[in-house]
Amino acid sequence: MNTKLHAICDSQGRPINVFVSAGQVSDYIGAKALLSSLPNVDWLLGDRGYDADWFREALQDKGIRPCIPGRKQRKIPVKYDKRRYKRRNRPSRDITAQCTAGQ
Repeated sequence: MNTKLHAICDSQGRPINVFVSAGQVSDYIGAKALLSSLPNVDWLLGDRGYDADWFREALQDKGIRPCIPGRKQRKIPVKYDKRRYKRRNRPSRDITAQCTAGQ
């Protein structure tokens, strides 16, 4: 069985809150689970798996600007800060390195 790790991280890539889901489950489940625990921030960087209108609206209601590319099947592309988006994979690399350090 596979698992997915959904994490809220600070600007340094350090995890603040973590949610584990089954690997075959949609990223929307992780987004919904962590939405209420989001800190007061300006931006949220996320994979395109988190691209949903309801999630974008929830972030905007909290005053958070989403930096999430749109899914490929979107009729109207969404704009996002591509330069800022490139920094989103740092927590993934750091967490992976920590989890595999003893192997």
